[in-house]
Amino acid sequence: MAQKRVELDEGSFSCFICLDLQKDPVTIPCGHSFCMSCIKRHFDVEDKKKIYSCPDCAQLFKARPVLVQSTMLAALVGQLKKTGLQAAAANHCYAGPEDVACDVCTGRKLKAFKSCLVCLASYCEKHLQPHYDAAPLKKHKLVDPSKKLQENICSRHDEVMKIFCRTDQQSICYLCSVEEHKGHDTVSAAAERTERQREVEVRRQNIQQMIQDKEKDVKLLQQELKAIAHSADKTVKDSQEIFTEMIRLLQERSSIAELEVRSQQETEESRVKEVQEKLEQEITELKREDAELKQLSDTEDHNQFLHNHPSLSPLSQSTYSNSINIRPPRIFEDMNAAVTELRKKLEDILRETTTYMTLTVKEVDVLLPQPGPKTRDEFLKYSCIITLDPNTVHRRLVLSEKNRKVSSVKKIQPYPDHPERFTDCRQVLSTESLTQRCYWEVERKGIVGVAVAYENVSRTGKESEFGRNDKSWALYCTADNSTFVYNNVQTLFSSPRSSRVGVYLDHGGGILSFYNVSKTMTLLHRVQTTFTQPLHAGLYIWESKAEFTKVK
Repeated sequence: MAQKRVELDEGSFSCFICLDLQKDPVTIPCGHSFCMSCIKRHFDVEDKKKIYSCPDCAQLFKARPVLVQSTMLAALVGQLKKTGLQAAAANHCYAGPEDVACDVCTGRKLKAFKSCLVCLASYCEKHLQPHYDAAPLKKHKLVDPSKKLQENICSRHDEVMKIFCRTDQQSICYLCSVEEHKGHDTVSAAAERTERQREVEVRRQNIQQMIQDKEKDVKLLQQELKAIAHSADKTVKDSQEIFTEMIRLLQERSSIAELEVRSQQETEESRVKEVQEKLEQEITELKREDAELKQLSDTEDHNQFLHNHPSLSPLSQSTYSNSINIRPPRIFEDMNAAVTELRKKLEDILRETTTYMTLTVKEVDVLLPQPGPKTRDEFLKYSCIITLDPNTVHRRLVLSEKNRKVSSVKKIQPYPDHPERFTDCRQVLSTESLTQRCYWEVERKGIVGVAVAYENVSRTGKESEFGRNDKSWALYCTADNSTFVYNNVQTLFSSPRSSRVGVYLDHGGGILSFYNVSKTMTLLHRVQTTFTQPLHAGLYIWESKAEFTKVK
């Protein structure tokens, strides 16, 4: 039966310290594996500090970890050494302009498979084989092909630079360490790499945390965009319904007004027609009498005229003349005036409503979250002066420096009773109410809690301690680590040693951030929430002291 060829990734079995295939691989408690000799040398260096860490993940151990031999990993590494070169043989190709060429090949050179930091040469797989077979060459350090091998050679002594001078911050060779760098703080390049690798990992963790925070912000902004669109659509729909109802009411009122006018029109027309009919009757009667008188007047016979001549009574005047008025009735004028006045009132209301709606939209725009500060200069734009309220200070605390500094004391102070005073926890709140963007810094000594809280936070009992309730947020700082507490939920994390803590608050945006302040500002913890009340800065003091400093 043909033996199945095993293809393994050599990088997965390389030692993090020497970057070569692991020799006598052992595993430490965090799960990472190293060459036995490499990890022993690493822990030997850390014996002086009595603090042990993993070179790969930087996890700390209280005691020197026990090394456990990895039998399976050792077998896999051995199998990789035997079959790895054969498995990759089919991938041989010639070196291009951008590739590292084998230093041994003659004629057209093949791609280098590894570079040796001891030989200071690069080899293809064929010419690298002696480094796997010859015992003296097995100790050489092989790395990925590099064109910068000469940078590892001391230009003065032509020796490999395996030492790092921390005094001058440069790589040196053994001869440099006993000559011009004599007496300097020197360590092996591997040890310096391990130390700096730990710094890189911490930096990466901070960057990854910032990425997570910003991704959360992006999601929140996306949610806010959806909320804005939903709110706008609902508002437009509701306003259209309201305006439609208003139009319906106006049309209904217009119809009522029309009915009233038409009703009054009928009444007035009926009155006028009645007078008109009576006047027409009077005209008919007068015409009849006029015709009789004309006939009498035309009679030539005097006796006949006198016989038929009636006794003439005085003509009566019309009783309707004074009631005739060609102007529209007063009710129509009143109706026109009322409608005109209603139009003016509606115009005023619509004008005021339009102005109010415009101001409201602008106010909503202002309340949208604005980009937070990035640099220290940007933080300082929001710096504010914080003073402490004597009415809230616990009786085991003393205020000084114009109520900007608080210290713990053993003697109970004779402060008067006050409903705002903390009675069980050594705390104090600021006088200022914080409702906008602001930034302040606290210089501390000892165990101090830096907090913000609503004014109605409890003043008595254990639940009054900052962070032990849903009305306060607190960062408790000790010498080695920090703990964020909210609603009695704790988040513990290591933090750089510094005596100063910066606090940034964006009340409207719901952002609260704590920073470690030294030469730079390092984010310790960030909160994204919704603040429903004004906040006050607070300090928790336990046999320590703290002060709100002037930022600059």
